[in-house]
Amino acid sequence: MEVTKIGNLEYRIEMDSSIGMKVPVRVFANEDLFGKMMSDRTIEQAINVSTLPGVQKNVIVLPDGHQGYGFPVGGVAIMDAERGVISPGSVGYDINCGVRLIRTNLTESDVKPKLQELITDLFESIPVGMSKREGCIHLSRSELDEVLVRGIGWLIDHGYATKEDAELCEEGGCIIGADPSKVSEEAHRRGAPQLGSLGSGNHFLEVQKVDKIFDKEAAEVMGITNEGDITVLIHCGSRGLGHQICTDYLKVCEYSYKKYGIKLPDRQLACVPNISEEGESYKKAMNCAFNYAWSNRQTITHWIRKSFERVFNRSESDLDMKLVYDVAHNSAKVEKHVVDGEEKSVIVHRKGATRAFPAGRVEIPQKYRRIGQPTFIPGSMGSASWILVGKPNSLDLTFGSTVHGAGRLMSRTAAHKNYNYKQVIEQLQKKGIFIKSMTRYDVVEETPEVYKDVDTVATISHDLGIATKVARLVPLGVIKG
Repeated sequence: MEVTKIGNLEYRIEMDSSIGMKVPVRVFANEDLFGKMMSDRTIEQAINVSTLPGVQKNVIVLPDGHQGYGFPVGGVAIMDAERGVISPGSVGYDINCGVRLIRTNLTESDVKPKLQELITDLFESIPVGMSKREGCIHLSRSELDEVLVRGIGWLIDHGYATKEDAELCEEGGCIIGADPSKVSEEAHRRGAPQLGSLGSGNHFLEVQKVDKIFDKEAAEVMGITNEGDITVLIHCGSRGLGHQICTDYLKVCEYSYKKYGIKLPDRQLACVPNISEEGESYKKAMNCAFNYAWSNRQTITHWIRKSFERVFNRSESDLDMKLVYDVAHNSAKVEKHVVDGEEKSVIVHRKGATRAFPAGRVEIPQKYRRIGQPTFIPGSMGSASWILVGKPNSLDLTFGSTVHGAGRLMSRTAAHKNYNYKQVIEQLQKKGIFIKSMTRYDVVEETPEVYKDVDTVATISHDLGIATKVARLVPLGVIKG
């Protein structure tokens, strides 16, 4: 392949029609991160995506990019809405895995004396990992279907959310076009008991402090006013329901793609035409998982507020526990983007990538329309997290997207070969971080050293002008599966 270095933060893999490429691949990374991408299948997978029917303009790999299932994690690709395809593997198994941030009026000095009590209360209140108590709310079949269609609207009606919570969530916490009849019985079975649960793997809940504010104006709009203020970050997704929907429709696509004359370089990219019967069914089921994931994070938010009330003996309104924003990572959405000088409707596949629209876009809540969409980069137990805000370059460079995390450097198997539980816990204790986890296994898999440097990834996004730094957050306490 022909690789061209363009400046310090961009590499271009030129289109090669002899291997089926329809568009080039653009990689936004520094030299070190690009080298790491070349050491696994990240770039190869991006090239494979560039061969899919209806792919437009170029395939994007963001600085947190790494090898995934078929489609690289940290990847973005747009497909023509009429002539292109939709691909479950290009969205991912954890549909609408995402991050939300809650602010408080507490300071580090308020929380430190009660940190262990707070983290213990959160751990006992919110199911994690493979807990026997699967979720905070067990839904009947009819209730689950209402959540799948109405998203956070159902939680508002039942006292678990406010209208402001919904307004400060991507898509208002409910994407239209969800149809529970397209969701399998097995996905229903898995989803019904799990609403309000973190899951395992890289999912977590962190009590954090604001370490440094970089954009005071944007931070103040978000309610982040002082360094040392306390925030809570939630990172999880659509749980077993979303995983099963992806599993089900990957099988559908693997069975169906040949009848549409689609040739694949990798079966993991199995896809169908966006406007086909199979494509429409997948989108309706995927939208159900979207609404479930937003509702899952909202349910966790409700229980977080109750924990804070108990530990600090103050109401959530007295604690000013307001949602800052909630963003989705793994998604496929119809959006309008400029392609070859013309605005057109496309299906934007973001896998391990966050929407980062600039100021003025109607998709952004009114509160943030003047500054741009908030986005978050979660850390990993001992590393920082970041608040960013979308900028115009995101539309020019990355189809309105930015990074979703630091990106893995080391496999889970390799993590266990190189680290042990005692090492990781001692490292966290030295930093003053208190952790509660269901198992030792996940703690080792998620040690900060298995990830790229999150500060570097945030800085690249900032320097590219796709989403710029607002504030850096550091963990005080963590709960994990």
